[in-house]
Amino acid sequence: MFRDVAFAALLLTGAAQEPPPVPPAPPPPASAAETDPNRLMLMQDFPPPAERQVRWDDRSMWRFPNTRWTFSHMRELAPTVGIRRGPAAGPLPRAERDDLDAVRFTALDGREMNWRDSLDVNYTDGIVVLHRGHVVYERYLGALGPEDQHMAFSVTKSFVGTLAETLIAEGRLDPGRTIGSYVPELAGSGFGDATVRQAMDMRTGVAFDESYVGMVAEISDLTRMLIAAGWSPEPSDYWGPDGNHAFAASLAKRGEHGGTFVYSTANTSALAWVLERITGQSIAAQIEARYWSRLGMEQDASLTVDRVGTGFAGGGMAASLRDLARFGEMIRLGGRWQGEEIVPPAAIRAIMRGGDPAAFITGYPGMDGGAYGSQWWRRAGGQVMAIGIHGQGIYIDPAAELVIARFGSHPVAGNRANHPVTVPAYEAIAARLTQGGAR
Repeated sequence: MFRDVAFAALLLTGAAQEPPPVPPAPPPPASAAETDPNRLMLMQDFPPPAERQVRWDDRSMWRFPNTRWTFSHMRELAPTVGIRRGPAAGPLPRAERDDLDAVRFTALDGREMNWRDSLDVNYTDGIVVLHRGHVVYERYLGALGPEDQHMAFSVTKSFVGTLAETLIAEGRLDPGRTIGSYVPELAGSGFGDATVRQAMDMRTGVAFDESYVGMVAEISDLTRMLIAAGWSPEPSDYWGPDGNHAFAASLAKRGEHGGTFVYSTANTSALAWVLERITGQSIAAQIEARYWSRLGMEQDASLTVDRVGTGFAGGGMAASLRDLARFGEMIRLGGRWQGEEIVPPAAIRAIMRGGDPAAFITGYPGMDGGAYGSQWWRRAGGQVMAIGIHGQGIYIDPAAELVIARFGSHPVAGNRANHPVTVPAYEAIAARLTQGGAR
């Protein structure tokens, strides 16, 4: 997780008199086929040989290509709380298509490819496409199978945002009130005078730098958050906060609230604390009660917890692929599932409307003219997306009656790396499926 510490120390001490030579460009990462965890025999045998082990205590679980195994096996590496399903309502209806693999498109970076090739380019672990509620395409790769839980990472945020909009619609949460007024423990933090809505739309001025491009010699904000969440061991001299709540309370204010959108997982941690305080239930219990027990899910889900049992609401959820798609389909259907209202219509309208486009920072491929609000991403064409690092996502296109759920293990965390392929690929599938409904 760290850059070259010796070089960083050299810069910090001022010992470098001349700019260092520009290092050669790193080689491209190995392909999806070359890093298939089954091919590499990661964690196979009893016990697995040391060179094929994926571990928490040495952070090897976060190193590519080990991550291609980790993301489908998080419950074997970190503590979690279960999110139990209710009575199964039967499998999703199927109307599979045999023509989608050949659908061609041009990526935003100019590459020509077909849908099947795009799965490998994006290191896809699993993908399911629903059209009008029917499974038209489903594929599993790497270490993932249909019954397995895979890390959803920041897709978790969209579950939290949906919970928040639901409580607003029910009159139990005032989006204009300050976070500190709901959670006194946050009153003295950077979140104290931020409103609930500003946290929901990630427009707070809290001092937190969410950079996934490595770290310098000292521990970064992101590293401190992961240690607090229980995702990484503490260095021997660590002095940071212990636990997700303590981490949110430790953050100071850096600027005014209500400015432009700045992506920050810390906002979700603070928002989740508000929801827990209002309801008296943990985030995992709320997701279970409102969604998992009511949508006929096929598998249980889980949420990673810190050392005191608090769930990591900003990115700790793991679920099966079809169940992620069920949630997306419920949102597409206006919050209803099999005749029952799951999410109030007002909450769905808020999610589909999105945040203020004027506050949205450009630079996200395929998101020009879009917005961020209620912990969901919105494209200019009206599609909404739940997005997690390394390629996780739910894509909802109401006009095309389309839902796509995907799990991935892309070697680059930030989704700017996969969106140049992801967005036009999804658009191409939508176009094929809406061509009169015929092949």
